[in-house]
Amino acid sequence: MRGAAAAALAAALTAGTFALAAPSLATPDDGEAALDTTTSASSSAVEADVPPGETESSKITHLSNQPKNGALLSTGSDIAFQGKYAFAGNYDGFTVYDLSDPENPEQVVQVSCPGGQNDISVYKNVLVLSTDSSRSDDSCESTSLEATNKEAWEGIKVWDISNPLEPEYVQSVETSCGSHTHSLVPSKNKWDLYVYVSSYFPSETYPDCQPPHDTISIVKVPLRTPESARIVSTPNLFPDGGYEGDDRGSYTETTGCHDITTYAKYDLAAGACMGDGILMDISNRERPRVISRARDTENFAFWHSATFNNDATKVVFTDELGGGGLATCTDEFGPTLGANGIYDIKRKWFGKKELAFKSYYKIPRTNTENENCVAHNGSLIPVKGKDLMVQSWYQGGVSVFDFTDSSNPRELAWFDRGEGVSDGGTWSTYYYNGYAYSNDLAIGFDTFEIDDSIDRRAEDVRLGSLNPQMQEPFGR
Repeated sequence: MRGAAAAALAAALTAGTFALAAPSLATPDDGEAALDTTTSASSSAVEADVPPGETESSKITHLSNQPKNGALLSTGSDIAFQGKYAFAGNYDGFTVYDLSDPENPEQVVQVSCPGGQNDISVYKNVLVLSTDSSRSDDSCESTSLEATNKEAWEGIKVWDISNPLEPEYVQSVETSCGSHTHSLVPSKNKWDLYVYVSSYFPSETYPDCQPPHDTISIVKVPLRTPESARIVSTPNLFPDGGYEGDDRGSYTETTGCHDITTYAKYDLAAGACMGDGILMDISNRERPRVISRARDTENFAFWHSATFNNDATKVVFTDELGGGGLATCTDEFGPTLGANGIYDIKRKWFGKKELAFKSYYKIPRTNTENENCVAHNGSLIPVKGKDLMVQSWYQGGVSVFDFTDSSNPRELAWFDRGEGVSDGGTWSTYYYNGYAYSNDLAIGFDTFEIDDSIDRRAEDVRLGSLNPQMQEPFGR
């Protein structure tokens, strides 16, 4: 999401050099109608399945909420996990929660460091924050500055969390268009950490973010000396310029990537890049190679994020139609707009891999025309032999769905706060060691328990860490 629900989409992100031959495109051919940009989600009254002011659920129990407080009262964003701690991003900084009592997490650290979105990841002793708002400098006391100002700063901030209760800011790395999101992947020898920095929306008026913007920035962070972090490459993922865009609505043109998910075990990464979905070979961490591209000019307007299944034979891409500010869970938008697109990864001759479209998944409930609702961030539920995912849908709430049969996904459980309970809804919902945790844009950090009929086999899977954009296999 580019800002809070209904917030203006901000600016910018990265530049590059690595040329590639364009791979073949996978395109859905189900013949669904294209998005009509004249459609207004507020054009008619909608009777919501969950009435305004009420909260309903099925096979999910809401256990607790930790309200936003102190200096961090802005938009809640992403979450990462390590050991007994959850690290929750906020446009004003980040909060550390102790999950020793998972049903009622305790806030133990609050770090004030404004710089939206503050997309957050952790790996061993390193925490990384993304800054995608132009700032006066790289400090945690910075103020807003116009992106048209050459002196403005955007990029990533690297923290030492050897002691999670005393995070130490050790280094910043400015990237030419800032960092809307980032994804981590360790080096083959595990001595270094690579940060794939994603960003978009260049402008001729931005001195540090000129079009075309077909690149990502790759930052190398030595784990023993994170203060030595630096850019090592800026690969060009779209030497042909990517999708040129159309008149279907918001942000269809490829001008950078919104998000990338890495999967080191398989040397793969999936990129959601506005007008294109891509699959990459990352066996050379500093020179990722695009090996397949998917494009959906019927139903996908803004490729936002990606999640592999556990054995890397499928990818769930999300379409954040409207940038997180539209009410797409209404009759006007139907079941395929603002939804997930599920793709199989097909193995072809000589080991070649290609993305093959299978189906869409969208929550089946109708929201009011005043509730921003669209596919957003989620993670796998670690049940071996099944492909289960828990996911945020802004004011559409939380959905658990099964995509084991990638042609026929189905919802298993859900939680929904009706209109007026949360201004913005849930940004991220992730499954970690037996519970689902969610960061709400407006009202704070939520804990959920999913019915045992769904996740009983997952409750015994203990993870040492979880970065949903840096996938690792689960064991049982």
